[in-house]
Amino acid sequence: MAKAAQNPLDLSGRRILISGGAGALGRAMVSRFLDFGAAVVVNDILPDDAAAKALPAHDRLSYVRADTTDEAEVERLLDAASDLLDGLPDTVCCHAGVVEAHPVQRFPVQAFDRIMNVNVRAAFLLARAASQRWIDRGEEGQLVFTTSWVQDVPWPEIAPYNASKAALKSLTRSFARELAPYRIRANAVAPGIVGAGMAKRQWDTEPEYRARAQRAIPLGYLQPPDAVADVFLFMVSPLASYLTGSVLVADGGASLYPMDEDTVE
Repeated sequence: MAKAAQNPLDLSGRRILISGGAGALGRAMVSRFLDFGAAVVVNDILPDDAAAKALPAHDRLSYVRADTTDEAEVERLLDAASDLLDGLPDTVCCHAGVVEAHPVQRFPVQAFDRIMNVNVRAAFLLARAASQRWIDRGEEGQLVFTTSWVQDVPWPEIAPYNASKAALKSLTRSFARELAPYRIRANAVAPGIVGAGMAKRQWDTEPEYRARAQRAIPLGYLQPPDAVADVFLFMVSPLASYLTGSVLVADGGASLYPMDEDTVE
């Protein structure tokens, strides 16, 4: 009798750590990872009781509260994740991120600093610390960063966020280039305008924003979180085992052309 083919998306035995995993998009990613057999540690800054309400109850899911903008907290997070997973995570998703919207000429400096700290510094600290542990133990590993289509196309009123995602694109390729000899891979997923968080609130409540976003998305509708989670599932699966330094843009075509009214019908 022929042996059944192995599911190329099977994550059984995999140990995944995801920062910022208690948000809407993070929860969709976590559900996908669990559905395909991974053990997952979610990191966020929510209190434990709030995280318990936000996340699904699952015997392969644990939560660790930690501020990944702090170097000591990152080390504590990796220690805790290794204990919970019975081994160092083999995949680290640097997903934590924040955004605010203001005209560029009036963007508050404090908001700029917060966006850069959470989106760039935290990702760098977590990726650096995980990579050093893999190297010290002679283990392979994979980093997966969350960038955005705005890494290349400046969306109005979120200039620091745009810049932070461009920085993450560059960091992804730098980690990939320098760590390839250690069999450590680094890739990124760049979603489009996702139907969650601030984008969803603006879509629902601001007619001007909705009109602009509809012009910017060739497919004409907000990207469902599950559609983003599917791309992350591919990225952490055996199907992507030869990818490193790749930035997979999954934006519904938003980055295909300028969105100015005089150039977009």
